[in-house]
Amino acid sequence: MKVLRYILVVVFTIIVVMLIVAAFTESEYAVEREVTINKPLTEVFDYVKYLKNQDNFSIWASMDPDMKKTFLGTDGTVGFISAWESDNENVGKGEQEIMKITNNQRIDYELRFVEPFEAKDDAYMTTTAIDSNQTLVKWGFEGSMNYPMNLMLLMMDMEEMLGNDLQIGLDNLKEVLEE
Repeated sequence: MKVLRYILVVVFTIIVVMLIVAAFTESEYAVEREVTINKPLTEVFDYVKYLKNQDNFSIWASMDPDMKKTFLGTDGTVGFISAWESDNENVGKGEQEIMKITNNQRIDYELRFVEPFEAKDDAYMTTTAIDSNQTLVKWGFEGSMNYPMNLMLLMMDMEEMLGNDLQIGLDNLKEVLEE
C-alpha cells in the first residue's frame, strides 16, 4: 500500500510540475524561409498565387502523389480552398484557404489540419522585387498550441521541422520558375 501511495504521489507531482512548466511555456511559433528567384516580380507572384501550383514545388505535395485532392472556388482568388486527404501520416488530411491577396506582394492562407491531429495555422507567401529581374520570395507559417499542449513546443523544434520543408519547397519553386 505504501508503494502504491508513493507511486501515485510521484505521478501526481510530475503532472503538476508539467502543468506549471506549460503555464510559462511559449504557446506561439513562427517559421519563415526565403529564396531569391531570377525572374520579375509579376511573373513570380502570378505563379505563387495559385494554390494548385504548390503541387509543383511543395515538399508535402510530393510526399504522396496519390493523395486525393479537391478544390472549391476559383484558384488565385480569396476564398479558394484546396483540400487534401492522404494515408501517409506525414501528409494527413486538411485544407488551406486563400484568405487575403495583396497583388504582387502577399498571399495569406489559413491551414486547417484534420489528421493526424487537429490544428489551425496561418501561412503566407510574400514577394518583393530586388530589381527588375530578381524577386525575393518568403514563405512562412505561424501557429500556436493551447495550454497544456504547448508543452510539446519544448520538445519539438518547429524552426527545424517546418523550416527545412519550407526551404526545400522554395528551392523547388526557384528551380521550376527558372527553367
